[in-house]
Amino acid sequence: MLKFAANLSMMYQEHAFLDRYAAAASDGFMGVECMFPYAEPAAFVRERMDAVGVSQVLFNAPPGVTSRGERGLAALPGRQAEFQAGVEQALAYATTLSCSNVHVMAGLAPDGVPREALLDCYRENLDWAARQARSAGVTLLIEPINTRDIPGYILNRQDEAHAIVQAVNASNLKVQMDLYHCQIVEGDVTTKLREYLPTGRVGHLQIAGVPLRQEPDRGELDYGWVFSVLRELHYTGWIGCEYRPASDTSMGLRWLNAARS
Repeated sequence: MLKFAANLSMMYQEHAFLDRYAAAASDGFMGVECMFPYAEPAAFVRERMDAVGVSQVLFNAPPGVTSRGERGLAALPGRQAEFQAGVEQALAYATTLSCSNVHVMAGLAPDGVPREALLDCYRENLDWAARQARSAGVTLLIEPINTRDIPGYILNRQDEAHAIVQAVNASNLKVQMDLYHCQIVEGDVTTKLREYLPTGRVGHLQIAGVPLRQEPDRGELDYGWVFSVLRELHYTGWIGCEYRPASDTSMGLRWLNAARS
């Protein structure tokens, strides 16, 4: 059976953040993910998780200075100390939350810096971070993101992400494959799933309707077909529901009931 995790940064906006754990559990979600949990003490988050019996399956490492619109530090030369401090904070949260996956964002390409310099920094930082995460029992994830939603983001394509994972060659560094971003940048989602899932380098999937990032049963991508492909490929990992509900979150979950049947 496919395993779906509610993304609490986008879903259940009708509730305060900590109350979203109970809301997701009441709709039958056994797992949850979020972008940045750091506004709340990790112990408070763990208390809410345990109270309703859900697992935290993913969150992001700190992205840098959010007031400046930063979207990660992993590939930014000269920001290594900040990157390392963010990874250490994320791993401390992951330990408290028993969360086995942390997404590390690459960042926005600075003007005037050659791409190869960014990729060199990216690989070096990921090598360091993967070694720290291994001792904590955590898998680090990198995610190709479309440049329509995040203009200037450094990592955009599945083949680029897999090449980086292969170059770093750490067993606990994998790709977070968001099918919403993949469809916008590359399309041909079924072929990409059949190409990359068997490699073992995909650690997490995410879904959303395309192009509006609403429920998966809205838009151009046929998730009924996609879910059948995932079953065919015996995918057993989590599928994060990283979408913005068109209205009330719970009322929009007809697609989930169909996917579970």
